[in-house]
Amino acid sequence: MATTATKLRRFLPLFPIFLCLFSLFIIPSHSSLDSFIYGGCSQIKYTPDSPYESNLNSLLTSLVNSATYAAYNKYSVTGSSPQDVVYGLYQCRGDLSMPDCATCVTRAVSQFGGLCPQTCGGALQLQGCFVKYDNTSFIGQEDKTVVMKKCGPSNGFDTDAMNRRDAVLGSLGSAGGLYRVGGAQDIQGVAQCVGDLSMGQCQDCLSEAIKRLKTECGGAVFGDMFLGKCYARYSTSGDHAYAARSDHGSSHSDSEKTFAIIIGLLAGVALIIILATFMRRTFGENGK
Repeated sequence: MATTATKLRRFLPLFPIFLCLFSLFIIPSHSSLDSFIYGGCSQIKYTPDSPYESNLNSLLTSLVNSATYAAYNKYSVTGSSPQDVVYGLYQCRGDLSMPDCATCVTRAVSQFGGLCPQTCGGALQLQGCFVKYDNTSFIGQEDKTVVMKKCGPSNGFDTDAMNRRDAVLGSLGSAGGLYRVGGAQDIQGVAQCVGDLSMGQCQDCLSEAIKRLKTECGGAVFGDMFLGKCYARYSTSGDHAYAARSDHGSSHSDSEKTFAIIIGLLAGVALIIILATFMRRTFGENGK
C-alpha cells in the first residue's frame, strides 16, 4: 500500500502539465488572443523530476488559477535550497474580459513544454497576454531590452498620416496608467507595461519604446516595439492584428464557456489532491 501512496505523490507535481495539455483540446482558439508574437528561453536546464520542476509546475498552476480572477499577478515558489526557487508572472492585455484573460494565460502556459523544454526560464508573448518565469528574480526590475520589433510597409503613409501617427504615440506617452490606448482618424495605438513596474519605471520604458517606434519604423503603416517589460504599437485601420476586434464579441460566449471549464478543472485538481492526501494517510496507517 505504501508503494501506491508513493506513486500518487510522484504523480501530483505532473498534474499541471496534464491540465495544460488537456486545455489544448477543450479550449477553443481565438486567433486575436492566442497568436504568437515572440518567445524566449534561458540556456540553463533543470533536471527532470527535480524539486525545481515540481516548483515550476506549482507556479504555472498558480498563474492559470489566478488568471480566472485577475488580469495580472506574480508568484514565487521557494524550495529547500536557493537553486530550487522559481519566480513568475503573467499580464493580460488591459481590455480583456476575465474569461478571455484566463483562456490566453492557459494557452500560453500550455506552450512552454514545447517552446522551452526543461529550461529554468522562459517568456511568451501572445496577442492577449504575457507569461514569464525564471530561476532568478526579475520582479520589479525594469528591462528596456528590445525583444521584438516589426515595422510594416510604408506604402501610402504620407506626411499627414505620419503627423497623426506621432500625435497618437505622443498621447500614449503622456497618458497615465499601465495600459494606454489612443487614436486619431485612421491611426490607432496601444501601449502597456507589465504590472510589476512602478509608474515611473513604466513611463521610462514606454518612452523608450515610443522613441524607437518613431525612429526605427519611420513611415510604416504599422509598427510594434516590444521591450522586456513594456510595448507600444500603432497601426492604420485594418493593417494590424490588434486593431481587428470584429471577432471579439462573437468569441465572448466561447470564452465564458472556457472560463467555466478552467474553474471546473481547477476544482478537479483540488479534489484529486484531497483524495491523494486521504489515501496516503490511510495507506500509511495500514502500513504501520
